Amino acid sequence: MINVKKLHHNAYRCNDSEKTRQFYEDFLGLPLVEAFEISSTMTGRKTKALHTFYSLADGSSLAFFEVINKPLKYKRWHDFDLHIALEVEENILMNYLQLAKDKNIETRGPSNHGFIKSIYFRDPDGYVIELTTPVKNFKSMIFNSPREILNEWVINKKA
Repeated sequence: MINVKKLHHNAYRCNDSEKTRQFYEDFLGLPLVEAFEISSTMTGRKTKALHTFYSLADGSSLAFFEVINKPLKYKRWHDFDLHIALEVEENILMNYLQLAKDKNIETRGPSNHGFIKSIYFRDPDGYVIELTTPVKNFKSMIFNSPREILNEWVINKKA
């Protein structure tokens, strides 16, 4: 039995809450649903931060912290290291591709991964955002269970 019900939110740092809002709300269409200032941590340490939340259709959120006088030290992540994948309908995928190009947002794709089609952007802080749509009628060619594949990986990576 799985006790965890669903994703509530993922939280990330940002350097400019307004630029983040413009990307997630104005460009991606995720409504800003919550924002509050934080003046002290749960341990009583003084801080000055803004915490914002952008809602997805399932009720989960992407959240961001902007912390005054503690800028995010950005690392240009590789897609394998960190990316945020969000599902859209197939007809919407190509609309976002053109919209991003029109707005001079760094864009890659479309990429067909077999089971999904994806396009990629970078948000104002450099996070890789993947918009993806499942490939209709995809039939997996994998005959082993995920657990068997993982076990084989663990054994073979030592070789």
